[in-house]
Amino acid sequence: MDKRPRIIDLSFALSNSDPEPMLRPQIIYQDHRETARSFGAAFGLKPDDFPEGNFAGVETITLSTHSGTHLDAPWHYGPRSAGAPARTIDQIPLEWCFSDGVVLDFSHKGPGEAVTAREMEQELGRVRYSLKPYDIVLVRTDACQRFGEPGYDNLHCGVTPEATHWLIDRGIRVMGIDAWGWDPPFPLMVAEVKKGHKEKLWAAHFVGKEKEYCHIEKLANLDKLPRPFGFKVAVFPVKIERASAGWVRAVAILEGE
Repeated sequence: MDKRPRIIDLSFALSNSDPEPMLRPQIIYQDHRETARSFGAAFGLKPDDFPEGNFAGVETITLSTHSGTHLDAPWHYGPRSAGAPARTIDQIPLEWCFSDGVVLDFSHKGPGEAVTAREMEQELGRVRYSLKPYDIVLVRTDACQRFGEPGYDNLHCGVTPEATHWLIDRGIRVMGIDAWGWDPPFPLMVAEVKKGHKEKLWAAHFVGKEKEYCHIEKLANLDKLPRPFGFKVAVFPVKIERASAGWVRAVAILEGE
């Protein structure tokens, strides 16, 4: 009998306890008795008109498209990409969002250290994997293990523009990281700008102005994958009209496990 595939969740839950003040969701929870009162009143019903006085659990959420695990569209990087109007998240080809995955482990790198193209090539050699177009490349930093702690957003290494170009030039259209951002921590970039190095600000993001690509930020559980490749990755974004990003329930799918 065929085995059902094993699925590993690579996403964080949206939560009121998200450690990032600027991107923290605001979730208002209404339980079954509350909605029996509020929804019932809108239709002229009393709470005791509902079975046991209960209606439905409902949540109202206010958040950014960059809250939680999300996929950035080319529109996030600028109004144009590769010489054409930049695509928004609802325009991203879905074929990009489901493919073979490979994890490149840079968990030994400290906060703000650079991940270069040469190091990516070396890591691919170490795990004996050759990239092919439309693979989904996942950068492991293990910063995700400290999600929820103060300063989580400053704990990761950053991918260089050179390495981002290198991946795109090999046909990679979706790449991701288990950290707050694809670039180095924001305070480090700000410090470079204040020294006069404006080109350091979101340099890897802004590669997307020249060459079309998407990246996933705030992945989780890359350390739970039993091998660096030999699995599928699904990162379909919520379809939000004209948006720069969309939330994803990123998963790895291992057949026959």
